Amino acid sequence: MQAKRQIKLPEHIIEIVSDSGEGAQKAAVTFAEASAKMGNGLWTVEVIPSEIQPPPHTTGATSGNRIRLSDRPVTNGGDYTNLVVAFNEMALLSRIEAEVLADDVVVLIDSIWANHEDPEIRKQYKEILDGIREKGGTVYEIPMEEETLKVVEDPYRGKNMWCVGVLAFLYKRDMDLLKEIVAKTFRKKSEEVLEQNIALLDRGYAWGEQNLDFQYVIDVFATDMPQVVMNGNTAIALGTIVAGFKICSMYPITPATSASHALAEIMEEFGGMVHQAEDEIAAAGVAVGANYAGVPTVTITSGPGMALKTEFQGLAAMTEIPLVIVDVQRGGPSTGLPTKIEQGDLLHAMYGSPGDSPKIVIAPSTIEECFHIMTTARKLAEEFRMPVIVLSDANLATGQQLFNRPQLSEDSLPPPLDQNPVPTGTLPFDWDETTGLSRRLIPGQPGGTSITTGLNHARTGKVVYDYASNQTGHRMRSRKLAALKRVLTPPRVHGDEQGDLLIVGWGSTRGAIEEAVDRARTQGHSVSALNIQFLQPLPPGLKEIFRRFGKVMTVELNYSDDWGDPLIDEESRRYSQLATVLRAHTLVDVDCWSRVPGRPFMPVEIYRVIQSEMAQLNGRPRPQVDSKTKQEMEISHDIVSH
Repeated sequence: MQAKRQIKLPEHIIEIVSDSGEGAQKAAVTFAEASAKMGNGLWTVEVIPSEIQPPPHTTGATSGNRIRLSDRPVTNGGDYTNLVVAFNEMALLSRIEAEVLADDVVVLIDSIWANHEDPEIRKQYKEILDGIREKGGTVYEIPMEEETLKVVEDPYRGKNMWCVGVLAFLYKRDMDLLKEIVAKTFRKKSEEVLEQNIALLDRGYAWGEQNLDFQYVIDVFATDMPQVVMNGNTAIALGTIVAGFKICSMYPITPATSASHALAEIMEEFGGMVHQAEDEIAAAGVAVGANYAGVPTVTITSGPGMALKTEFQGLAAMTEIPLVIVDVQRGGPSTGLPTKIEQGDLLHAMYGSPGDSPKIVIAPSTIEECFHIMTTARKLAEEFRMPVIVLSDANLATGQQLFNRPQLSEDSLPPPLDQNPVPTGTLPFDWDETTGLSRRLIPGQPGGTSITTGLNHARTGKVVYDYASNQTGHRMRSRKLAALKRVLTPPRVHGDEQGDLLIVGWGSTRGAIEEAVDRARTQGHSVSALNIQFLQPLPPGLKEIFRRFGKVMTVELNYSDDWGDPLIDEESRRYSQLATVLRAHTLVDVDCWSRVPGRPFMPVEIYRVIQSEMAQLNGRPRPQVDSKTKQEMEISHDIVSH
């Protein structure tokens, strides 16, 4: 057999897309897991339709995954897609319309549509592929369905694994490892189903070997640390176990549900349980009640569920019952974009409750942090006796990342709650005048009989309505945030400690922001980045950090008005959510650039924003922000290469 052309690359971004239900996501997860276990840097982004059963062969039916493979660790989904495996032309069109494909993209598409009986389908198939070629792309029309039918009767239940085989050839994947992963994936199916999928995998590899004349080579990176690969919801589930939670009380909601699915498979083995309540309100009520009784409980939800849990958040704040809520953010408002990413819940998490209801709000920025943050959340909730909101998002929830296996020991497990006898008459709200903290009493604790109510109360827990008691209660509950802020440390600046421009972010935008900043710094720009994990209270030192930069701006996946929009001026402009908070707390003129595209930011998009801002700071005309250029793509490739 003729030797294949070997194309060595620092990284590649691959997409596998199909109609919903054809298995593109399963194919992508299988391929990604194998690549991670081989030692490639990895980040994946799910492509999910918003409807449960969308009309097939439409752009709205597109389902799949985006996989970034690299010869180094990566922290985000990367820039434009380099190779697409499309089961039909409409799935491909959806990615064209999303403006995520590189101009020189390589497309592998099922050739069956070229000769479809419907002339309209044949026409649109040809037009879409011609459009790809005109922009500089390369198209390989391959016999997905024809080859799949040689193994199974239903091609919709086999194309995905055949395509994994083709990709395994193209990217020189370990077939033995892939077969192990396929066996694990189909472990609950019959032996016949497993054998068919292994056969499809082998046939796909053989077809690629016989018909494609090139292969991609992406080196693996060496590490002495054991590695794991998982998505953010799985990391939250495992972190929930390690944090010592005994109950997960939830109601199914996209994109949070898979966290409870992961917990349901393992939580009983660790002495816990998953409780599916009748609705979001009940799930919050169970969490408050169980925590009150001394059973560590977490509730996991998304935006609409957060809205329904609002009253119980206020109850937990008033009664000072520990409560941890994980909010896996999605597009809003209302039901919004159920399967798409957005960072739209920050202000709701901070202020969403009747009256003044102090809450701690923290946000992981990587999938690894999703694991560790659950222990932090529980400790904070119990130490400060207040609600703790963990703001994850759909990017973290469904994306996969390779990271160091967490090192655990018996010391990692939280100690049991202190239920030793207390002196008779111990007050349930015996607030420390400086910190607002008080000892928590558990029902049934000897000597700890007390009153708990959602009404205003005195230190004794008894209901009171006078001004002094109400003022004292508010002061003590609020003081706890100030006490927590005193033990936090200033966040670390990524890049120089001073300069022309500081880009501030939170949550999953961190990886794209820092990669864009590094790219700009290699071009000589004086720019740095700052990620904020503690959002309420904010960490100390922000004002001093901001003063060292000529301009400070946030980059966020939520809405803000743009300068130059009709009717928008300094008094009417609505800023993005973190920018609003920072402006209020630091009195610094923090600007913002935010969008709601329903997908994660690409580093190149943020790089354009930096270019535009630096041009304005240096008195030059702003370059166009919302367009890609050949030069920036070359810069992107050069940064990755180094």
